[in-house]
Amino acid sequence: MVEALVTAGATALSVGAVYVMAAARVVKQYERGVVFRLGRLKSSVRGPGFTLVVPFVDRLRKVNMQIVTMPVPAQDGITRDNVTVRVDAVIYFKVVDAAEAIVQVEDYRFAVSQMAQTSLRSIIGKSDLDDLLSNREKLNQGLELMIDSPAMGWGVQIDRVEIKDVSLPETMKRSMARQAEADRERRARVINADAELQASKKLAEAAKEMSEQPAALQLRLLQTVVAVAAEKNSTLVLPFPVELLRFLERAAPPSAAPPPAAAQPPLETGPAESETRQD
Repeated sequence: MVEALVTAGATALSVGAVYVMAAARVVKQYERGVVFRLGRLKSSVRGPGFTLVVPFVDRLRKVNMQIVTMPVPAQDGITRDNVTVRVDAVIYFKVVDAAEAIVQVEDYRFAVSQMAQTSLRSIIGKSDLDDLLSNREKLNQGLELMIDSPAMGWGVQIDRVEIKDVSLPETMKRSMARQAEADRERRARVINADAELQASKKLAEAAKEMSEQPAALQLRLLQTVVAVAAEKNSTLVLPFPVELLRFLERAAPPSAAPPPAAAQPPLETGPAESETRQD
């Protein structure tokens, strides 16, 4: 009798151990467990930790709740201003409702990827090339709204969408380079012209001041000589301004008048002339 009880107890323990081993499941901290009992979804979602399911009756599917980083393959498209571009992006999303992500869509990752590609092609056709190159923040927000609208019905939340790169044809790159070069050259010419205008105004003011004070021109000349002599040059070529000569002429005292010319004596008549008169 005792042996039968011991045998029965050992058998029950063995069956219980086997049942526990078959029913035991461990859900990680970043996961949630969705249970299907005979094909029907149970309303309660299993949280992280140790849990039990009915063997051969329940089926537990684990859903990752972490943020997923998924690259969007490069898409070829034509912008609104008829430029062929190739754009790729990256999308960040996470599951907020594990049951909806399993029940509403067959593969939520594949569905989000296809929706992202379709939305990216759509946003390319609605945008200009300048927007793709310089106004990406606005395009990223538009992409996020376009993908997030259907994804909410799948239990998925789009966290962020970023356009990574915009590839242009080589001909377009050369055209843009020439345009940028021409624009920079135009700005350089405008800056030089503005500098010349300002310099001319300052030189006109300086000339006006020097015309009122002629000594300032001589001082400026001496300053130029000092500046050139500091370079230790062996030859110095310096223009001599006419205004300096006028200044020296005005500064010089008036000279005395030249003496009058002396009276010349009368010419003497030669003998030949006397003979001619006698005849």
